Amino acid sequence: MKIIEAKDYKELSRKVANIISAQVILKPNCVLGLATGSTPIGTYKQLIEWYEKGDIDFSKVTSVNLDEYCGLETTNEQSYRYFMNHNLFSHINIDIKNTNVPNGLAADAEAECKRYDQLIEDLGGVDLQILGIGHNGHIGFNEPDSVFEKGTHVVELDETTIKANARFFESIDEVPKKAITMGIRSIMSAKKIILVANGPDKKEIIDKAIYGPITPEVPASVLQLHPNLTVAYCFNA
Repeated sequence: MKIIEAKDYKELSRKVANIISAQVILKPNCVLGLATGSTPIGTYKQLIEWYEKGDIDFSKVTSVNLDEYCGLETTNEQSYRYFMNHNLFSHINIDIKNTNVPNGLAADAEAECKRYDQLIEDLGGVDLQILGIGHNGHIGFNEPDSVFEKGTHVVELDETTIKANARFFESIDEVPKKAITMGIRSIMSAKKIILVANGPDKKEIIDKAIYGPITPEVPASVLQLHPNLTVAYCFNA
């Protein structure tokens, strides 16, 4: 496990962007596992800046996102497809056909989960997976549970997750109660993983995840078993 402690959010974003850009430069046709949420926005802005300078080329990259809300149109500003288009894809030269996000509107959610797992397998797995972490230790939308869910699955969102995400909606009642998320097996199958956390409120859960017991009650704790894990954080306000 490699630990990166950044002095502020700007440095954190730059260091994570450095790792992603190195992956793309070393393997131009790599598969990137991408995350949403407030934490990676600075990283995506840095990647856009380097792309605009001509320092990085995304034309052969394929991306696979961790999760998507159930029931939101892709044009909804709170959907993760919209988030990725708005914060990264529309600003770089990645082929939009090579960007993958679970279909939260699928009529057959179980079939969609199987399709997504097969997609990841057909791509040869993820070369570099970016992860955020929830206050309850979730990665993707793998919420605390009694077991580690292996494959892509539909999850009932934890109350703490709904409350945390309510700030993005007009009211908590508008927050979707279900999501499709990549499972622990797919996440752990990535060749490299970087777990990113920002803010003093994430210190306690990061300590539990990387130094505490491995338990599905803290889903991120399973990352301790990964052979190529980087944990990057900034706990300054």
